[in-house]
Amino acid sequence: MNPLDRRASTPNWRLIAFRAVILIIFAVFTLRLWQLQVVRGEYYRRAADQMRFRLVTSDAPRGVIYDRNGELLVRNLPSFTVTIIPAYLPDDVEEERAVFNRLSELLDMPVTADVNRAMVERGDFTPPLGIREKVNAVRYVAPYSPVVIKTGVDRETAMIIEEEHLDLPGVLVEMSASREYLTGELTSHILGYVGYIPAGKEDFYREQGYDLERDRVGLTGVEQSFESELHGQRGRRYIEVDVAGREVRTVGQPEPPTPGHNLILTLDLDLQRYVDQALRQQMEALGSQSAVAIVMNPKTGEILAMVSLPSYDNHLFAGGISLEDYQRLSNDPNRPLLNHAISGVYPPGSTFKLVPAAAALEEGVLNRWTKLRCDGTLWLPNERFPDDPKLAQPFYCWIHESGHGHGDLSIVTALAVSCDIFFYQVGGGYYSFQGLGLDRLVKYARDFGYGELTGIDLAGESTGLVPDAKWKRLNWSETWTTGDTYNMTIGQGYMLVTPLQVVNATAAIANGGTLYRPQIVYQVTDTDGKVIRDFQPQVIRQLPISQENLDIVRQGMEAAVQWGTAQWANLREVSVAGKTGTAEYCDKYPDCLDEKGRIKTMHAWFTAYAPTDDPQMAIVIFVYGGGQGSESAVPVAADIIRYYFTRSTDATGQP
Repeated sequence: MNPLDRRASTPNWRLIAFRAVILIIFAVFTLRLWQLQVVRGEYYRRAADQMRFRLVTSDAPRGVIYDRNGELLVRNLPSFTVTIIPAYLPDDVEEERAVFNRLSELLDMPVTADVNRAMVERGDFTPPLGIREKVNAVRYVAPYSPVVIKTGVDRETAMIIEEEHLDLPGVLVEMSASREYLTGELTSHILGYVGYIPAGKEDFYREQGYDLERDRVGLTGVEQSFESELHGQRGRRYIEVDVAGREVRTVGQPEPPTPGHNLILTLDLDLQRYVDQALRQQMEALGSQSAVAIVMNPKTGEILAMVSLPSYDNHLFAGGISLEDYQRLSNDPNRPLLNHAISGVYPPGSTFKLVPAAAALEEGVLNRWTKLRCDGTLWLPNERFPDDPKLAQPFYCWIHESGHGHGDLSIVTALAVSCDIFFYQVGGGYYSFQGLGLDRLVKYARDFGYGELTGIDLAGESTGLVPDAKWKRLNWSETWTTGDTYNMTIGQGYMLVTPLQVVNATAAIANGGTLYRPQIVYQVTDTDGKVIRDFQPQVIRQLPISQENLDIVRQGMEAAVQWGTAQWANLREVSVAGKTGTAEYCDKYPDCLDEKGRIKTMHAWFTAYAPTDDPQMAIVIFVYGGGQGSESAVPVAADIIRYYFTRSTDATGQP
């Protein structure tokens, strides 16, 4: 056989191997292509769409707030928010650093936060994050989700960032709305403020559809209480973006944002201004550091004015309060962030005498003609050794320093002159005269709303304290004595109340016995002014006091103004009924004592209603450390009452 023919018939293994390799390579490519396009095709299509398309949400305008006469209290202002999409940042480390450094200059915030570790460990504040920390927090979790870097950016800075967008890849500027509180300190305790979603409540707000990064929520005041009404629904739209993350077009039909509802408060801003001014002037004259004034409609429970001093500017919180400002407010010993009208608790002094007066009449302990004697000092026998006069404990009436007592008094006169010894006997009894006793005194105190929340739509309300024998045993490991009942009957001892509770009880006496839930919001409306929710007066309970007995108490309050302890409120313009109160307290022992060892520091109280024949307003004045209620609180109330009834009426004919 020819050698050439033999070579031709011999298989070329190299060629076969080469062809096999080529086939295997093509098979691998085909398999990989099938895997990419078929097996994982949907995944990569979604990934591509994620880079190309993005869901953008837009802020919903928060509802605005008005006073009862339509005067604007809170509105929204255009604001700008700077965000970063981590996936669109430069891959080069130096280029990314340059972007962060430029933003740091423009936004006046650090690239990396410099945190005071000692303050964080003490829990003084939540440390702020720098630009890099904010980006790194989501860089590997949701790289295509916008990260909010700073809100409340001014217009000039926002425009600079827009102009430099080619040098700032991944950086976006979005328009939003920020809160503007037009009345500042005047209404801050009522309106409150909005802020970031508090730590620990993320799950709750997430379930409600909130954007944890962008949305702000009410943290105090009606901003908090009516969050669900004020907060709108965010708008949604899908957009197509270019390689720099800039919007190219909108895809599909956008969902516009739904604005929040508006609030109309029961507050009368004109009256609020006057009350604030009158209270500040008296505080300055007396050197007091804290005071409260509340004006209420006794027929509905509507709050017409509520001033708590000192106050704070809630606009500081609108754009995120600085650490220095927050520490200043938090460390102020006079607690300006606290609404003293609903959260401050104090001994009520003689304003509380209205309760045992009504209770004693209703229980038949006395009637309007019953006379009890005041000699200036009452000697209460020792309960263990009642026959030993040397062990008797003296209880004084405020008039004893004059060297005499009030003599024989009826209930009307005792209320008018605020006789302590008369009410010692009414509450705890004396020898053969059987007083109310602790149990009945506690019951009626609670009937008048003391020791419980009034239910006003403001967070942070205190219940105060109506003590009883069990409470003293648990808290002081001591037995309740008749002397404790004496002190409680005149609003001293362990008894604690809020100014709101005092004015609410007064309003119930004025209106004939109906204890209303105090109301701060009148209506909720939509953006077109349509009423969504109309608040009606809510009754807590009817006082268990007959009209005849309430009328006797009211006569005592009228007498207090006409010729008793509250004569400063005896106005020519309108008839007034009221009750003064002077409550001893001791914040710093022994500085609160005089040279004789007696307490010399006193709170000033006055609560009243007017006019007496058809009450239109009830009022309480409280001046911390103000001294005698008749000298410090009554003149302020008289000034406010006079203004209320002599100022020009509004379009409805109501003052």
